[in-house]
Amino acid sequence: MLWQPSLPEKYLTMSDDSLGDAIAARRRELGNRLLILGHHYQQDDVIRHADLTGDSLKLSQLAAAEAPKRGTQFIVFCGVHFMAETADMLTDESVRVILPDLSAGCSMADMADYEDAITAWDEIHDAIGDESVRVIPVTYVNSSAAVKAFVGERGGACCTSSNAAQ
Repeated sequence: MLWQPSLPEKYLTMSDDSLGDAIAARRRELGNRLLILGHHYQQDDVIRHADLTGDSLKLSQLAAAEAPKRGTQFIVFCGVHFMAETADMLTDESVRVILPDLSAGCSMADMADYEDAITAWDEIHDAIGDESVRVIPVTYVNSSAAVKAFVGERGGACCTSSNAAQ
C-alpha cells in the first residue's frame, strides 16, 4: 500500500466556503497546468471544482485529448485507483496523475489482482490440455493496471459495458 501523508490540520478545520476559496486560488495559480477530473459519483462539493466530469473511461480519454491542448502538467482524478491508473496510461509520461485519496478503491477492481490472473491463466491452460488452443484473456475496464498489462501481454482486450458485445 502506498503511503499518503495526512492533510495539514488547517484544511481539516476550514469551512466549506474557505476550502472552496483555497482550491479556487490554487487553480488560478496553476491555470491550464492543472486539470481536475470528477467521476460522476462524486459529491457536488467535489464536482463543482472539476473541469471535466463523466464515467471512468470517458474521463481518461478526455484527459488524454485535453492535456496536450491545455499544456496540462497535473491531473487530479477525483475517483478511484483504476481510474487514475487508466488516465496515467493514456496521457503523456510528462503529465502527473494524482489520486487525492490513495485509499479510494473499487470492489470490482479489487476482485482479481495480477497473481489471481496468472493462477487463472495457468488453470485454464491446464484444463484445456492442448497448447494449440488459443485462449484470449479479457478484462473489464474496472481492473488494475497490472491486470490490464497481463491481458495485453497475452493478446487480450479490455472491455467496457458499451463494447463488451463486440
